[in-house]
Amino acid sequence: MNPHRFPDDSTRPRTGESTVIWTLWLTYGAFYFGRVNISATIPGLTAAVADGGLGIGPETVGWILGSLKITYAVGQLLNGQLSERLPARKMLAVGMLGSAALCVAFGAGTAAYFLLFVWAMNGYCQSLGWTPCVRVMANWIPVTRRGKVIGIVGTGYQVMAALAVILAGYSAELWGWRGAMFVPAGVLAACSIVMFLFLKEHPDDVAAARTAAVATAANASATPFSEIFRVTVTNPALWLLGVSLGLLNACRYGYSDWGLAHLSEVQETGLGASALQLAVLPAGAVAGVYLSGWATDRFFDNRRAPVICVLLVLLGVMTLFYDAMVRTSVTGTVVMLVLIGFCTFGPQVLLVGTAPADLARRGTSAAAAGFVNFMGYIGAALAGDVMTGYLYVRYGWEVAIYAWAACAFVAAIAAGLLWNRRSER
Repeated sequence: MNPHRFPDDSTRPRTGESTVIWTLWLTYGAFYFGRVNISATIPGLTAAVADGGLGIGPETVGWILGSLKITYAVGQLLNGQLSERLPARKMLAVGMLGSAALCVAFGAGTAAYFLLFVWAMNGYCQSLGWTPCVRVMANWIPVTRRGKVIGIVGTGYQVMAALAVILAGYSAELWGWRGAMFVPAGVLAACSIVMFLFLKEHPDDVAAARTAAVATAANASATPFSEIFRVTVTNPALWLLGVSLGLLNACRYGYSDWGLAHLSEVQETGLGASALQLAVLPAGAVAGVYLSGWATDRFFDNRRAPVICVLLVLLGVMTLFYDAMVRTSVTGTVVMLVLIGFCTFGPQVLLVGTAPADLARRGTSAAAAGFVNFMGYIGAALAGDVMTGYLYVRYGWEVAIYAWAACAFVAAIAAGLLWNRRSER
């Protein structure tokens, strides 16, 4: 049994559960104001100095983008373990305020290596977001309702990502590429205050629960870090989830990091107009994350892999035709982006939250989520950002986007090997 969980697996929500769910919805969603805003800076970073840019090449930009993913991955591996023993509110506050400060530093930068360093440090701060949220959800929500609840929380970072892209796009148009860093940083800092005031880390609606919390927390702190790590990395199911997530993230961050530059270049539109198109990607994802979690609970007896596989195959098929659609129809592009968002973030929220929590051993749900996310963001950095920059420079957008599609298909195969697996708890 998870040492932080209470042995109440009834379907009745605990007192205060709704407040916790919606606070997590806002909290993790707010992190995206310090992450996806970089997509609006890419045209400015690559523009010539004479045009107000920094003259940084696309391949170097790919490494800057990838630096966040690499440190995020390492941070997930470490923070998944730390989330089992440190207060979630403090970890989240450090991550949110640190990320906001680093966005300001990035916006003030002028040299490529400085920007790479700052964005890499931002990756670690961003990695303080998800695993504490998983820890809190595992404390509050039983397995029988976890798919639905993570689906609800997952809509938060879709809505916030859409708002962040729009805000960053128009800020870049009004105040230059640096505005895409400064303005979203203020929103992220404000949300950290809301989180610290309203987030409650575990249920204590009865005196017995409070007593159990103290006793089980003491037991958890006695578990060696090395033992938690060993139990996590020797779980074959988590490796398959990690491979699938890494390849999915290559496709996901192809769209979110490079999509704005692709749209504005191919369609020859301003950043604001392109941002409005790309913003429908998270809008489609809202439905995807909610319905995918609900479907696994309702139709597949808490099995996550079938839904993951089907959506990944559909994502690969649509990605094959995406570049051609962008070049021929704005309306068709918007419709396709909605569907791509649905098929990207439906499996993503299951791979990053629900499935690791289900298949974790000995109650190490946060550690499992951190390990899977570690592999996921290594894939995002290498097969997503760095690969995209390389292929775009040498072969153009079409080949780079075909590579995203290939990643989606292989991710479906990896997840399919877990087709009949479900939580044993």
